[in-house]
Order: sequence, then structure tokens, then C-alpha cells
Amino acid sequence: MATGSTQTGPATPSATARGTATPGAAARSAAPNGTPAPAAPTRAATSPATPPTTPPATPDPTTVGAATELLAAYDPHGTRFFASPTRTLLAHGVRAEVPHGDTPLVRRVAETLEVQRLAGHPAPLVVGAVPFDRNAPAALAVPETVRTAPSPAADPLMALPAAPPPVADWDVRPEPEPAAYAAAVAEAVRRMKDGEFGKVVLARTLRLTSSRDLDLPALLDRLARRDPTGYTFAVPTGEGRTLLGASPELLVSKRGGRIVTNPLAGSTPRSADLAEDVRRAAALLESEKDLHEHAMVVDAIRDALAPYCRSLDVPERPTLVRTATMWHLSTTLHAEPADPAVSALELACALHPTPAVCGTPTDTARRVIGELEPFDRGAFTGMVGWGDADGDGEWVVTIRCAEAEPAERRLRLFAGAGVVEQSDPEAETAETGAKFRTFLQAVGVDQ
Repeated sequence: MATGSTQTGPATPSATARGTATPGAAARSAAPNGTPAPAAPTRAATSPATPPTTPPATPDPTTVGAATELLAAYDPHGTRFFASPTRTLLAHGVRAEVPHGDTPLVRRVAETLEVQRLAGHPAPLVVGAVPFDRNAPAALAVPETVRTAPSPAADPLMALPAAPPPVADWDVRPEPEPAAYAAAVAEAVRRMKDGEFGKVVLARTLRLTSSRDLDLPALLDRLARRDPTGYTFAVPTGEGRTLLGASPELLVSKRGGRIVTNPLAGSTPRSADLAEDVRRAAALLESEKDLHEHAMVVDAIRDALAPYCRSLDVPERPTLVRTATMWHLSTTLHAEPADPAVSALELACALHPTPAVCGTPTDTARRVIGELEPFDRGAFTGMVGWGDADGDGEWVVTIRCAEAEPAERRLRLFAGAGVVEQSDPEAETAETGAKFRTFLQAVGVDQ
């Protein structure tokens, strides 16, 4: 296969389409454009300006199989992978890690990138994950080298089927149990009816332990091929832990003078029966409960983003985005920055957490989550992506994900649902169960 030269920062391939649909029409394409940002461990560290070895070359973007080649090169012991509707990125090694500290994350990242630029790196960037809890350590790193390719959706070889998951015995343990989760939803609804808050997103987890070793590259390959128009990622989040996922939701991207954000809120499971699938999609577009939930998220994002923008376009009504397992109400907002120097990460931090993953009012919803969820979310409902020293980047909401602990042969899956006053506890429990299917099918668990 022909190859080109190694890149030190992400290339800027043309955007590719993302599956959306409008009422009365077949699903159509609409892709957000933008740039991601990277992540890594949390202690400060630097390495020599010259990489000790010569990394593999970046695939020629005009070559069939460019994205597939990077996907196949993913190694959980030395690389970070991120793919979006605009690009595929494979980061090798660690040149520096963004330290944890009391100063704002945006400043720590900017300082880390500036140090690397002064040390001779021509185009430093960070890749990795930021947790749901703003005060918890992020896992962001400046890689030694970065290889890039167009989006997986632009690679015809992504249409080839992934290898099926190996046969294994899985011990599956929910936390909390479905009945306890439904009870928590009912409690949240009761408190909303009393006027305490307007919305909260409640999550639950599944702990999966396998009878055989975890093959993370093969799992990532299945996730990416299942939805090549989405956002697929695999990044370390701590010693012996890797965050993998296939998120449908762009938090924010910035490329030059263009800002894009694509909140999703309001969902329904898909059906294998085409007529039923279309009926569910049409019903979602008319659901008073889901439209109300979606409007709350869009309004909050508009209000948070407006101070940073010279212009901001907000569509009047949502459309639909589909994944392999879910329909989502979707609104894509486009903006121009008031200050061209504002970074994608600064915008992402201004938006995070959105009501789509937390609730409203934000502080009250955070407190309710702490009271009703019996676990620490960690990276779930945080953000994952990349950002460069010029301020371009792409940050994705960390959903449809799992945290892997290969040494323990263990996966922890996460799923959440937006709860509003009209929510039905059993329906929200079923929605989280449908969202688990993305990962359960990728590992071969039938539930």
C-alpha cells in the first residue's frame, strides 16, 4: 500500500456525511465539520524533542484503505485512536502529559502545548479524555507522532464485515439492578413535580467479566465498522484502563472560523422491522416529552455558546440521527467565533456538562446524580477528542462507551437516560438497555 510522510498534527480532509433523517423522508446525510482534541495521563512529564524511533508513515489519503490501515494499527499499549466524520487519527507514544492541578484545564493544556512548541515540535496537539467531574484528573497527552487519514466513512474497506466476537462466557452484573434504577427515576420524577429541578440524566452500568482475554483492537474494529459515520475512540484513562466507545454526539468542533455543535437529546430504540423502525422515528419527532427534553438542551447550549460567538445559527426544529441501535433527536448549531483565538477545548469546557448528560439546573442536577447513582461515572458523560496549539479541535460527548481493564478481563459499560417530569421509569430503564446494545453486540453478549 502506498504511504506518505508522517504527520505531526491532524490533516484536514473533506467532511463526510452522517446519517440523519427528516419527517416524511428517508434518512439523509448531514455531517458536522470540526476538529477534535486528544487526551492522556495526568502527571507532568516530557520526553526528548526527537522521537527515539521512526514511526510508520501516514497513509496516503487518496489510497483506498487509509482509515482501515490506522484502525488495524491500533495498539492499546502505545497508541490512541480517534475517528470522526472528518478524519481518522492514530497517536503514537507520549511526548508530554497534561498535569493535574488547580489552574483551569484550558490553561494547563495551552501551557503544555506551548512548551512542546518551544521545544521544537512544529504542530503539537493533545489527545484523550476529560471526565464528567470537572475536578477529577483528565487523561490528556501530547503524542510523539500522529498519523492521519480521512474519515472511516470515506474508506470503502470499512464496509467489509468485522471478525465476529469470540465465544466466551460472560458474567454480567448490573449496577444498580434495573428495578433499583427505575425506582431512582421515579424518585427524580417526584422531585421534579415538586419543582426542585427541571431535568436530570440518570445512568446505570453493567460489569462484564470474560472467561477469556479481552482483544481491545478487535473490539474497536467492530465498533468502528458498525457505525463508520460516528465517533469511535480508544484512549487510556489510567494505569491498566482503556476507554473505548462509539459516540454519536459531537460536543463541539472548531476549525479556523467555523464552530459546530450537535446536541442529541430525546431517543427511542430502533427496530429490526423496517415499518416499525420508521414508525418509531416518526413518533419521536412528534413526542411532546422528547421535544421538550431536546429543547432544554439546545437552549442551554445556545446560551453557553453565545458569549463566544459573533454569529450563531440555531435551527427551529430538530431532525433525526440514527445509530445501529437508536434514533435520536438532533440539532446542529453553526457559529463564528467572536475571538478567532478561542480554542475548541475552551468552548467544550464552557459547554460541559450539557443538560443532555447532566440536567438543569446544572448544579442541582449534579447533586441529584450524586444522590441517586451508586457509582462514580469516571470518563462516562465527559468528553473525548483532540485539540491543537492553533485552537482547532474536536470534542465528543463520551457515551456508548466502556472502560476496559484487560488484566482483569473486565469491561464496565455505561448508559443513561434523560429524565423529565413526563418520564416513565420503565421506559427509561428500557432506553438504557437499548443503549447498552452497542457494546453488548460488539462483545457477543446476547441480552
